[in-house]
Amino acid sequence: MAQDLIRATGMLKSSFYYRQHYLQTPTRYGVEKSKIQEIYHQHKGRYGYRRICLVLKQMGCGLNHKTVQKLMKELELKSIVRVKKYKSYRGQVGVVAPNYLAREFEANRPNEKWVTDVTEFNITGQKVYLSPVLDLYNREIYRLR
Repeated sequence: MAQDLIRATGMLKSSFYYRQHYLQTPTRYGVEKSKIQEIYHQHKGRYGYRRICLVLKQMGCGLNHKTVQKLMKELELKSIVRVKKYKSYRGQVGVVAPNYLAREFEANRPNEKWVTDVTEFNITGQKVYLSPVLDLYNREIYRLR
């Protein structure tokens, strides 16, 4: 059968047997790759190569972090990057506006006192800002009871 394949393809006999031997040898890091996949899927893709390397070391498999990174690249495993939560507090930045309202949030006529606030949202990975403007006259309409 092998002789027929060699004749049909026109391949050299040495190249054919080299390829056949190469395909039968066990893949390098085969056991380690299965362990990496198991750890990755066990933690739902949240572990990157550093954490997987630590878990492997705890299991007694001492692979270098670069090797784990290379194997994960071969297996096409990438960790899920968590979106960092927005933190608005940065201390005192810029000039503080004077307090004109002095906690008097009631107006006697329309367009006397307007207030606003800026809120930042993350929508599909982009920053979006909302700045509603509210007239303090007749604000009982909007107040939740």
